[in-house]
Amino acid sequence: MARVVVVGAGLGGLAAAARLASTGHAVTVLEQAPQVGGKLGWYARDGHAFDTGPSLVTLPQMLEDLFAATGAPLSEVLELQRLDPAVGYRFADGTRLSMPGRLGAVPAALDDALGGGAGAQWSALLDRAAAMWRVTEEPFLRSPLAGPATLLRLARRTGDLATIAPWRSLRGLGAQYLTDPRLRMLLDRYATYSGSDPRRTPAALATVPWAEQAFGSWYVPGGLRRLVEAVADRAVQRGAVVRTGAPVTEVLLSNGRAAGVRLADGERVPADVVVCNADAAALYADLLPPQAPVRRARAALRRVTPSSSGFVLLLALRGRTPDLAHHTVLFPADYDAEFDALFGTRMHRPRPVADPTVYISAPDDPATRPDAGSESWFVLVNAPRHDPGRGVDWTAPGLADRHADQVLETMARRGLDVRDRVRWRVVRTPADLARETGSVGGSIYGTSSNGARAAFLRPGNAAAVGGLFLVGGSAHPGGGLPLVTLSAQIVAGLVGPA
Repeated sequence: MARVVVVGAGLGGLAAAARLASTGHAVTVLEQAPQVGGKLGWYARDGHAFDTGPSLVTLPQMLEDLFAATGAPLSEVLELQRLDPAVGYRFADGTRLSMPGRLGAVPAALDDALGGGAGAQWSALLDRAAAMWRVTEEPFLRSPLAGPATLLRLARRTGDLATIAPWRSLRGLGAQYLTDPRLRMLLDRYATYSGSDPRRTPAALATVPWAEQAFGSWYVPGGLRRLVEAVADRAVQRGAVVRTGAPVTEVLLSNGRAAGVRLADGERVPADVVVCNADAAALYADLLPPQAPVRRARAALRRVTPSSSGFVLLLALRGRTPDLAHHTVLFPADYDAEFDALFGTRMHRPRPVADPTVYISAPDDPATRPDAGSESWFVLVNAPRHDPGRGVDWTAPGLADRHADQVLETMARRGLDVRDRVRWRVVRTPADLARETGSVGGSIYGTSSNGARAAFLRPGNAAAVGGLFLVGGSAHPGGGLPLVTLSAQIVAGLVGPA
């Protein structure tokens, strides 16, 4: 039996804790915040309540695997509610698309909204994405990262390599299959699921819309915070100890191995294994001593582009909005201008997006509103990370409120004017996200997927320091609830049973 310390009580850390405690290890989870959850947060006030991070579950079988491996099945713990329609899309030309929550219904919906042939083009693209999924799921998503050697293993099978087409961008793949610019915009949006630019991210990210539509989009009644609470409960049931309000300031080393952690108050917590659910960039820059043997990992992080962040409005609204989907996306006329603003160009630094895509999550869930005549909207626009030296200083006086007003004006121009219905609003910037979760600059996913080799430069689950492992969205295989859950499974396998 090993003494395991897990740094951070986000979903990845708690899932790893549940798995490791279930196999007999003595697990302690240390979380800096007063509550568990990490980026999977919850905000409540005056009867209005909001998920402040992820708002849907995809690939629910990943969660089913977690609960089955650690005790009672997921179905006995949480209800998952399938969303159908999954998303309501509104384009700049006035076109509206209600995207079904079941793959078989998607082609007809696309034909109805965008014109004949759109469904067949999207289906052909998703057939290619399904083949990509089959090639990459086991050797890449479910296995420890072996750097570029992972790609070399695939290269030995030339058919598989041609299927993945690592030399092609997501935008390039869309150009091959899709003629309607609105279809291409739909595909481009999935690059933002990893905080990336579709012009630079690999074509393999087409697996994201395929998985979402093949396995469905799901909601947890009562809010997704119930999911992370359920995983925390499972970890405790299996013997883990969860301590909140316990910020870790250093990973301790002894004889080249992880030997525990030091807390902000000076307490030392000894361990044989340390599992870090903190942001990987923060681990390598701040939590490990400068002399730690992780030069290669630090160099890899310097070579990749950090992911974008998000600017959030929590809107407490009077009244109800007719025909509003659980998720609504309002697209701009010029998507490229958004990505230029997020990541900067040769001529311009990153800057707040002037005409952003607006994402609205408005669950029809009594747990999120004070009465039947109210709504609680989580509104998100993509934003460059907080980087006062080389980009945007989100703490600059007045910037947050000006940008919030601009987002509301953008929504009004696109047909969702709620300015006269706002009881109150809460504004959360990338600087707030950085402060509250420890993610460097508020980068939601750690590193982006920009560049053909970006996925292979993402921090691996096993650090060069013996006994130190990384879990969560900033480590392999990436961000999003399913991949974070997979990272916990990989780490538990690397640590092994007691």
